[in-house]
Amino acid sequence: MTGQPRLLENRWDDAYAARLDEPGKLLYRSNLLGADKRITNYGGGNTSAKVEETDPLTGEKVRVLWVKGSGGDVGTIKLDGFATLYMEKLEALKGIYRGVEDEDRMVGFLPHCTFNLNPRAASIDTPLHGFVPHVHVDHMHPDAIIAIAAAKNSKALTAQIFGEEIGWLPWRRPGFQLGLDLEAFVKANPKAKGVVLESHGLFTWADDARDCYLLTLDIINRAIEWFGRETEGKTIFGGAVAKSLDEAGRRAVAAKLMPEIRGRIGKGERKLGHFDDQAAVLEFVNSKDLKPLGALGTSCPDHFLRTKIRPLIVDFDPAKPDVDAVIAGLDKALEDYRADYTRYYEACKRGNSPAMRDPNPVIFLVPGVGMLSFAKDKATARIAGEFYVNAINVMRGASTVSEYQGLPEQEAFDIEYWLLEEAKLQRMPKPKSLAGRVAFVTGGAGGIGRATAERLAGEGACVVLADIDGNALAEVGADFAKKYSGDVVRTVTLNVTDEAGVISSFAEACVEFGGVDILVSNAGIASSAPVESTELSMWNKNIDILATGYFLVSREAFRLFRRQNIGGNVVFVASKNGLASSPNASAYCTAKAAEIHLARCLALEGAEAGIRVNTVNPDAVLRGSKIWGGEWREQRAASSKIEVSELEEHYRKRSMLKLNVFPEDIAEAIYFLASDLSAKSTGNIINVDAGNAQSFPR
Repeated sequence: MTGQPRLLENRWDDAYAARLDEPGKLLYRSNLLGADKRITNYGGGNTSAKVEETDPLTGEKVRVLWVKGSGGDVGTIKLDGFATLYMEKLEALKGIYRGVEDEDRMVGFLPHCTFNLNPRAASIDTPLHGFVPHVHVDHMHPDAIIAIAAAKNSKALTAQIFGEEIGWLPWRRPGFQLGLDLEAFVKANPKAKGVVLESHGLFTWADDARDCYLLTLDIINRAIEWFGRETEGKTIFGGAVAKSLDEAGRRAVAAKLMPEIRGRIGKGERKLGHFDDQAAVLEFVNSKDLKPLGALGTSCPDHFLRTKIRPLIVDFDPAKPDVDAVIAGLDKALEDYRADYTRYYEACKRGNSPAMRDPNPVIFLVPGVGMLSFAKDKATARIAGEFYVNAINVMRGASTVSEYQGLPEQEAFDIEYWLLEEAKLQRMPKPKSLAGRVAFVTGGAGGIGRATAERLAGEGACVVLADIDGNALAEVGADFAKKYSGDVVRTVTLNVTDEAGVISSFAEACVEFGGVDILVSNAGIASSAPVESTELSMWNKNIDILATGYFLVSREAFRLFRRQNIGGNVVFVASKNGLASSPNASAYCTAKAAEIHLARCLALEGAEAGIRVNTVNPDAVLRGSKIWGGEWREQRAASSKIEVSELEEHYRKRSMLKLNVFPEDIAEAIYFLASDLSAKSTGNIINVDAGNAQSFPR
């Protein structure tokens, strides 16, 4: 760090905390600590408190360990995220422990210590908290502390910075023995307030929730200040050897590279991407030490569980930005990475190790551009990137004041392929039907577009909502982010007749998610007039939006699908009027007929590349429709010689099934065609019109 480092702020509210019981204070402390990624990364770290509770069986008072449960995140945890264990039973486990070879067996005994039938599974870190003889314990992964822990002389640095206040323990995989090591340290060093675990993180303890929180902040801040002083004026990462492209240039390179990478690593399981070009990333990827430090791998166990042991460094020269050359070399680069990962697996595997997992990289570092991360879903890809930023910060500090060292490969492997970690992976729920897929939906702020995006997101897809109405789009996007999380939705204001806009919107989707798998072409208008009253501007507007617009977005989708080379899916939202003519709507009907025939042509062109193209024909979808909210409603009522208020009932009675058609009905047909349920269908038309003999496909 250079300049004045930004310290952690004390956010503890005494008045608020005074209203809380001990578990409530533990939750409050946990959420405060987890809210700052400089304190701990997502899912990393643990907090605990030993609380006096009433035993539901005996009515007697017993000591109970409240500790973050397996797989939780301290920043977002709720009370039900904590495991609760009888301290007496946890202590009794020491009597059956047979040594480090017994670690995995001991985890199986933790459920027998459960207090009050709590279903939350206890994590492997439980003994580390339970055996520390203090009421409150924090275990955090601060970048500033791990930078000390990952330095070659970390023990000496710990003593230099903290004296006897904070101790040091050598690397040991988390588990029962490390809990015993911590207990022994505390008993031997009664004045110590915490300990740095080599290559791992920080433990601090106190007998009051507030004191523990303030102590954790103080120790981290002292490390931040120390690094600020020690790194001031020093060359970082050996100095810069590359210069960053400007922001637009960085995103343009990412937009080209990400679909190419995604297609190559996502044939077995679809991957979603995340792009990060923050200052810390650019400093690292532009540096002289990028390759040697990157090759050493990460140090903290939480880091490489998310990021793999090391990244793939892309051979790109921002001074001579030849993206096509990089793409041409991707196959070889990935082949080499997979071969090295296979070597790592074969060299380190044990007799009972799980089968080798996906050997493709998670993190891609591009000089002058930034970092690309890929995983099975957007949140995991983003979090993997955040973890590697933590790793960069650790390498920055350790390599500047000492010599950075990653974990030895065998230690890394034993954590990555730990049988308990494998069991956790096997317990994960089955992916939803559209997991790992990205849907681009035009007309996304309208009734059908929104309902479609809801249906696809509900099945695990990420969605890009495109619409010309920026205000409506912002509202829908905010609703989606609230319902599904900000990871799964992006919005782009788009006029589908604007060629440059279409191209840039797909590029934006590539930067945000890594690519696109599904195009739902749904943008629309409607107009009604006798042919002799149809002005050329009305005719052209219908053709521009409903024919040319569909062509432009389809062309860009096809270009992208071919680059990804993992197939693709296009669903046109046409209309009953594309098959059955209506009076006083020649411009609209003609444009809709053009849509249908365009879809047929595209189905022919895309089949050899696994690109399917199908059409859904709605009729009279009034609810939520922006089209039916304008003049079209009055025009169609006038054409049928009825009142506007009678229109919905008129269409219901006109249908063969005597049913109204709603946006959700269209969305269901689109989902069917966009999913693997229709994997062997292309060039088809599904009418969702409650039955209209005139529009039967022929």
